[in-house]
Amino acid sequence: MNLPLYTAALGAFVIVLQVALMLSVGMHRTKGQFIGIGDDRDLERKVRRHGNLAENSGLFLVVIALFEMLVGQTTYVLVLCIAFAVARAFHALGFSSMAGSHGEDLTGARRAFAGMRALGAFGTIGVALGSAWGITSALI
Repeated sequence: MNLPLYTAALGAFVIVLQVALMLSVGMHRTKGQFIGIGDDRDLERKVRRHGNLAENSGLFLVVIALFEMLVGQTTYVLVLCIAFAVARAFHALGFSSMAGSHGEDLTGARRAFAGMRALGAFGTIGVALGSAWGITSALI
């Protein structure tokens, strides 16, 4: 059996990103909103950014690890891991402003945040489809 070494490295990256996003939420909560988000749209943005990574990363890491265990450390697996890391970083960056999270003030350079969020989302979808295709191909 092949050890999922590339996926392990991806997991380390995801953990660091997750902790950074978690700390961002925690630091914001020191302003007084301890449960929920209340009417704080900035806190909502941070919670959504953190939660989106949490809801996506577990399944992706498991599927990519299973694929890597089936086929080994191939270039294809490495590309999937790098693409997922880049996509999730872009998505988190896109959520770093109200332009990216809520579509507010999409003028000038602020429009880039919405683009980064879209790149992150579509990159994640691409990795999902690429992983599914890879596992299906390996099993056939």
